[in-house]
Amino acid sequence: MMGLAISVGALADLQEEDPEGAQWLVTALEEANLLLQKAGLPQHNEPATLPQLDSRVMLDSFPYSFLHTLRRAYAHARLDAQWRATPLADGEDATEDPVLDAAQDDFDSHLICHSDCEGFYFPLVFEEVIFADKEHALLGGMLGSSYSLRAELVTVAPALGIFLLGEELSDEEAARINARIDAEDGLERELVAWLAAYEACRLSIEHKTAIVFN
Repeated sequence: MMGLAISVGALADLQEEDPEGAQWLVTALEEANLLLQKAGLPQHNEPATLPQLDSRVMLDSFPYSFLHTLRRAYAHARLDAQWRATPLADGEDATEDPVLDAAQDDFDSHLICHSDCEGFYFPLVFEEVIFADKEHALLGGMLGSSYSLRAELVTVAPALGIFLLGEELSDEEAARINARIDAEDGLERELVAWLAAYEACRLSIEHKTAIVFN
């Protein structure tokens, strides 16, 4: 089954393992920076070396449908702060939810308005999603902010039964989320995608490295 992998520190890894891939990534990052410059925003300088990045996720790759269930939950949670997620019925498709469909039309969510399969989030503060244009290509067609993505993950956390201290996820709560995933409590798809995205944001912001969807 085709799926999404979420990574951070990609350039530092490729420098050692795949120099040709590293050069391809540098070019893609430069193209994204041209769009940031056009928007009057700071540039992102991807680190070529990084320390070991320790993530608390069990899975950093998963079917695209997991991401769709998380987007659906966020669309409901931002509309109604009291909304609580329940497991989708067998055969129910998250992408057909009318609330998610309406949210997609707004083009203002960094979680929802992004390619399923490729693209970047940069550790820079900007509110509006950046789009490719006729002059500038952009991997995935859309560029998001790690800070804005984290804020949206914080918004949806209560709806998924996730407890945060402000915007911070404790080690104990991360372990509890992983236990819920392992136990398949009905929301495991949303939880896998949420934790992978949250941990990517945490490491992206801490180490000033891009989140890469691939």
